[in-house]
Amino acid sequence: MDEREVYLSVIVPAYNEASRIEMTLLRMQDFLSKKPYQWEIIVVSDGATDGTVNVVERLKRGIPQLKCIDRKQNRGKGYTVKEGMLAATGRIRLFADADNATDISHFELMRPFFDQGADVVIASRDSKDARGARQSIPQSALKRTLGNMGNLYIQLLAVRGIWDTQCGFKAFRADAARKIFRVSRIDRWGFDIESLALARHFGYNVRIIPADWKNDARSHVRLSAYLQVLWETTKIAWWIRSGAYDQEARITNNHEKTV
Repeated sequence: MDEREVYLSVIVPAYNEASRIEMTLLRMQDFLSKKPYQWEIIVVSDGATDGTVNVVERLKRGIPQLKCIDRKQNRGKGYTVKEGMLAATGRIRLFADADNATDISHFELMRPFFDQGADVVIASRDSKDARGARQSIPQSALKRTLGNMGNLYIQLLAVRGIWDTQCGFKAFRADAARKIFRVSRIDRWGFDIESLALARHFGYNVRIIPADWKNDARSHVRLSAYLQVLWETTKIAWWIRSGAYDQEARITNNHEKTV
């Protein structure tokens, strides 16, 4: 690997995260600065209005690998992760939540899978996916119940065999990231399911690591989002079965060949 080549891009979607993003970015810097590979962190502001971008711009003076995409319009987490994935330059592209609920150190568990040929590696908070997975600071009982019920529907329609599709710590090889996120359509919470369903649909090798996850009560996820995810899952299943994603992939490939 070229020593100048970026090995890891970390995409951090951010909507009104001024109160906690500094600690997360400093933790990422502390961890990554000890690694032998080149890296970058890309914060993508999803129309933040609370000074999130100001915090990131200040930190950039001490973290030269830190970049910021300051989009003024709120489009949703899915759109925001997509924007970061397609702007990244790393061989591996990881998105991680701004609250650092899954610590950046989990990436070291992912690396062996990528070395063995995996295309996508995700973290799970469910021990049925990976032994040792846990929520050391759990969500409320209501959110856990809604999540478990919703997962059965998600498995039935779109992502069979994965018990935690929503953990905000997923990494993709560059080619997989480009193919998946160029055709992705879900702008909001269902994008995790879409990315995994597309990874399976396109034949990518998906592996899972256990997460030691710490819930932050300040999460932006509202109860209404659970219903939205179920509706988005229905649309994802239909788009896969109808060939809509395949058609979009062909259009994208043809456009690249003519450019």
